[in-house]
Amino acid sequence: LDADNYETDPCLKEIRRAENYSWMDIVTIHKDKLPNYEEKIKTFYEEHLHLDDEIRYILEGSGYFDVRDKDDKWIRISMEKGDMITLPAGIYHRFTLDENNYVKAMRLFVGEPVWTAYNRPADDFPARKQYMKFLAEEAY
Repeated sequence: LDADNYETDPCLKEIRRAENYSWMDIVTIHKDKLPNYEEKIKTFYEEHLHLDDEIRYILEGSGYFDVRDKDDKWIRISMEKGDMITLPAGIYHRFTLDENNYVKAMRLFVGEPVWTAYNRPADDFPARKQYMKFLAEEAY
C-alpha cells in the first residue's frame, strides 16, 4: 500500500469498501506523542485478545506483532511502512516497537471501534472458541 498517499490511495479505498471498514483513526506511538506512553507500551505488550478483528496499517515507523500459532508458540511479524495486518478475533497477540521506538498506524474497524483487550487467559470467550475451531479445521 502507498503509505505516503493513504488519503487518496485507491487500493486502500478498495480494501475499506470490500471489508466494510467504515471507521478509522490514526495513532502515533512515541514517547513525545502518546499520552501515558510507558503505561500504554506495557499494555500493548501484555498477551491479549479482542472480540473483533484488529486491523492495523503502518503509515510510518515500524514494530512487531507477536501472535500464537496453533501449537501456542510465538510468531513475530515485523511491520513497517506500507504494511497492513488483520489479526482475527480471538487470536492471542501483543505489540511492541522496535529499536526506532516510533510507529504511526491507521486503526480500522467494521462499525464502531471496540478497544477492549482481554488478557490471557481468556479462553471462554466465543471469539476465542471460534478462532480455535478455525485452527482445528485448517489442520485437516
